[in-house]
Amino acid sequence: MDNGRAVGPNPREGVGVSTGDDDLFELFDDLEDQAEAMYDDQRRAELDDRSRAEYAGVTFASRLLASVDRPVVLRVRGIDEVSGVLSGVGSGWCRVSGLGREGVVALSARQTVAGLSPRSVPEEAWPATARLGLGAALRRLDPQRIHLDDGTAFEGELVRVGADFVELRTPPATVVVPFAGLAAALRREM
Repeated sequence: MDNGRAVGPNPREGVGVSTGDDDLFELFDDLEDQAEAMYDDQRRAELDDRSRAEYAGVTFASRLLASVDRPVVLRVRGIDEVSGVLSGVGSGWCRVSGLGREGVVALSARQTVAGLSPRSVPEEAWPATARLGLGAALRRLDPQRIHLDDGTAFEGELVRVGADFVELRTPPATVVVPFAGLAAALRREM
């Protein structure tokens, strides 16, 4: 007797417990394990669905931005490949440097990119320069060679860049290229 109460054997210690009770406890333990496993499977599937749904909002430009300073190879309509280190990304363009040249590629002309980071940068975290358009990138680049998405190329001196076009002085005339047909603009690095 303990504190005036009778203390009996603990039924879980096997004293006075029938095998039917053991079987019942095992059944409950097994059912509980199954329920936990089903919950884990459902939770994993739900998280996978949420992850896929959120990834649907990731843009190509945000993947490029996460890859700045990485070597990339871009297949570009009209000029095959542009390779080098991704050195900048903006609204509708990316800049690649290397192999003695620097270039701006219009994102509308790119076909594939190899070497991208698996990460992305959400638009609200983009630097101010990433919001600049193709015109700003071309003005800064001062290209000497313009490639069109049909494979045509022009070499010369940049005259000016408008809101949606670029002018290049090529002997014997000045060529005006709308951004819609531009694949890439290249400059030899000094």
